[in-house]
Amino acid sequence: MAITENARAYRKKMYPDGWSEFEQTDPEFAELFDNFALDEVVSQDDLEDSTRFMAILATLLGCQGVDEFRAVLPAALNFGVTPVEVKEIVYQAVAYLGIGRVRPFLSVTNEVLKERGISLPLPGQATTTAKGRREAGTGVQVEIFGDHMADFWKSGPEESRHINCWLADNCFGDYYTRTGLDNRQREMVTFCYLAAQGGCEPQLASHAAANMRIGNNKAFLIKVISQCLPYIGYPRSLNALRCVNEAAK
Repeated sequence: MAITENARAYRKKMYPDGWSEFEQTDPEFAELFDNFALDEVVSQDDLEDSTRFMAILATLLGCQGVDEFRAVLPAALNFGVTPVEVKEIVYQAVAYLGIGRVRPFLSVTNEVLKERGISLPLPGQATTTAKGRREAGTGVQVEIFGDHMADFWKSGPEESRHINCWLADNCFGDYYTRTGLDNRQREMVTFCYLAAQGGCEPQLASHAAANMRIGNNKAFLIKVISQCLPYIGYPRSLNALRCVNEAAK
């Protein structure tokens, strides 16, 4: 068995000046992984490379694969994912993973961008202020999920109603209203965070439906799952596929 020409060519696009470290230390593993992930998987469909790598970065955040994130980020940049898009993927992850799990990824992102000579901080992307963030967040929720979300921020038992308000003003008002990613991209990366971390199947099914509602159809989501499978394995990929099929009904 040898690494295929297609896999070598794709890795060359990912890392024009380097190669897989595992070819020296673990050549059999390098053949197995590269031939699958960089040939068989990437040849499966027509997902755009930049979209593929945005999904992979979000997936690695979700599964806490910080070492692989450090390895993949330069490739993502080489395939056209912009520094602003990378930062937005990392920032938005805080709403779904918490800062405790995201801080290492933000540090790695800053390290990689500095290594590439990119000046920090990047241009600001905020479009809301403290005064109007809840209203703006509710507007995004309605756009993505439907009119039933108009009053969601003030619904539920009184003792926990503040959390629904936070979903509107923080999760959606602070993050989804930012420029740098559009709503379809934001919903795709959210789908990836949830699929990769596992144990969030109710939310994953809800966001699968939201993706389909705004134009990321079932076929697209299956492509995303397929391209992320080498990075999260079969169980979580199959769970994600089940959620997509349920949402499509």
